[in-house]
This record gives sequence, structure tokens and C-alpha cells, in this order.
Amino acid sequence: MNLENNDKQYVLNTYARNYVNFTKGQNATLFDSEGNNYIDFTSGIGVVSVGHANKRVADAIYNQVSSITHISNLYAIEPQALLAKKVVELSGYDMACFFANSGAEANEGAIKIARKYGHEKFSNKKYKVVTLENSFHGRTITTVKASGQTAMHKDSFSPYPDGFSFNANIKDVYDSIDDKTIAVMIELVQGEGGVQPLPKQDVQDLAKYLKENDILLIVDEVQTGAYRTGEFLASNLYDIQPDIITMAKGIGGGVPIGIVLTTHKDLLVPGDHGSTFGGNYLSTRASLEVCNILEEIKKSGALHDTIEYFNECFDKLYDNNKGIFTSKVGLALMKGLRVKDADTLNTIVSKAFEKGVLVLKAGQNTLRFLPPLTITNEEINNGFDRLEKALKSLS
Repeated sequence: MNLENNDKQYVLNTYARNYVNFTKGQNATLFDSEGNNYIDFTSGIGVVSVGHANKRVADAIYNQVSSITHISNLYAIEPQALLAKKVVELSGYDMACFFANSGAEANEGAIKIARKYGHEKFSNKKYKVVTLENSFHGRTITTVKASGQTAMHKDSFSPYPDGFSFNANIKDVYDSIDDKTIAVMIELVQGEGGVQPLPKQDVQDLAKYLKENDILLIVDEVQTGAYRTGEFLASNLYDIQPDIITMAKGIGGGVPIGIVLTTHKDLLVPGDHGSTFGGNYLSTRASLEVCNILEEIKKSGALHDTIEYFNECFDKLYDNNKGIFTSKVGLALMKGLRVKDADTLNTIVSKAFEKGVLVLKAGQNTLRFLPPLTITNEEINNGFDRLEKALKSLS
């Protein structure tokens, strides 16, 4: 029985699949079972930050699983402690880490920290969390409710936890803050919501207001973290001091991991939170090597050069196709092109695949680019050449 039949018969139908069978990858290039190659401008939705089949990461994983893969968090885990130290140092913030398995779990942990703060700090318990319209914070019942997209709040999954609301834009957040509000949670660049960066001054004004009123700022860096926007955290670019930061995706390079960082290092106590798999030997050893690689390409200037060249080609694509694209958005290697309508966007993604380049959708009208941070100039050239051919085929 072939891949498509097995998938349809035995896997729950929660994704609109493309039934290509990828069999291997090399950096930003994927190969299928028919021998075709594809330039990957998606990196597994921002996950494979150091490319497919990165030898250093593969060696780190092999060496780790050859000794210990998992023992549980009842015992100290050396690569976990080393990764926590590395992440905190790279962040530039005075924080401590909790390790989970995904971005949604990291955001759940962030909400729990905020709510415990609201319980411990105030005589009148504070628990409400305010988010933004078009935000995306995960697929669990709680993080779905925290996401500012009514389309995600389906009646079939209700009732949802209370204590969440969202606003049209960052300037409206103040209107939703009341005496029960404990936190505001934002993405500095909305990924699923259309690759939309928030205005820097608005973010800084909000951060200042929240600090003055003892309301926590949670920054969801699941997609923006691990140098996706050029710095280790987008929070560094925005020059703010969050109380809680969440990470996942690119920090693991393909191995599932989620991280919660917080300045409130002594708030949680044993029994408050936990994870069976979170922070085990496998995930933290892989993530530690990913961090080392990314730190090196940042310090050497290679990341800067890649960002510059990718954006040069990205701008050229936009300039050559203004009849298709209405505007360009994003930062560094998290970019988007607005398309006139959803049908055209779907056609572009399909035609691009036919020409051998993988791209993503974001929201209803944005073509999204999340290439590996290690992508080569040759791969960039090939990808944009193929995308140009796909766009020409539209007419």
C-alpha cells in the first residue's frame, strides 16, 4: 500500500496533505522519492533553522541517543542545564527556563506563570490575559482561546476557558485592561496572522505602561526566536524587557522543544508545573548544538550576509510582480508578500511546488517565506528563479 493510502486509512484527517514523499534533505534542498529536488523556503514552518541533515546536529543527536535519551525530570539533566545557560546568555535577559515540547505548551506555561503571579501578588486575584487580533498562540484549548482569531474558536470545541480577550491592534489593548488583567501576550511579528511586524514605538509604549501598572508582558517568540529576525530574540530588536518569553520551532532545529523564559525565577515551586518529555537529553542536546551553530553564524557575519542577499532577491521578486503582489512585509528571514486574493495565493503555492520551490500561506492573503538561516546564495537564487517561473505561469 502506498504512502497516500496508508495516510488516509490510518492517520486522522487534520491536514490538507500534499502527498509528495520527501526522502532526504540537504540544507535548504529537499529530494523526493522520484528524484525531484525542491528549494525549501519554509524550513518546516520555521523549524529547521540550521537546514536539513545538518551534520553537527545529527552527530550530537547520535552521540546523545547512544548513551542516554531520557531519564525524566526527577534527576538533573546536564544538557538541559547547559542549554538553559546558553539561552539565557544569548537572550541578554536575567531569566530562568522551563522546558516543554512545543510552542503551545510553552504558551500554556507562560499563562500559568502569569496566573500564579496574579494569585500571589494581589489580594484581588488577577487572571485575565489580553492578546491581539490575528494572533496565533497554539492549538490546545487554552491557547486556541488566547489566539485572536474567531475562526479558531469553533463551537465544536467549546466551552473554552474564560479570562481571554483580544483587540484589533496594539493601540486598543489599553481598552481591555481592567482590575482583573494580569498579562498582555503579543507576537512582535505575527506569523500565522500575516507576517505582520508590530510598530516598535507602540510596543515600547505598551511595555512601559504595563511595567508601571504591574501587568506582565508575555512575548510569544515561537516563530520569531532563534535569530529568525536577525537577533536571537525579536524582543532584542524592539529594545524591550518582557516578563515572560516563549520559544520553540527553530530553537530545536527539527527536534520538538518548547521553552518558557521568565524574570520571575522563584515563582513556580515543585508540583506547580511539569513535563514528562520536556527538556530531556535528546531535545536539549540537539537544541544546544543548534544554538552553537546559530551563534557562530551570527558572530561571523554570515547570517547578516544571508539576510541581506535573501532580501535583495525577495525585493526583486516583488518589484517584478506588482501585478500580483500588493505589498511586502516582515523582518530579516521572516518575510511575506501580500496577494490580492486567497484564490491567487493558493494558486501561487501550488504552482511554486510544481516548479520545485516550497512556500507557505499566512492568513488569507500572504505568501510567507521562512527559509533555513543557513540557506546558501545558490539555493536562494534557485528558489527565486523557480518562483519567478511559477508566477509567470499564472498568466
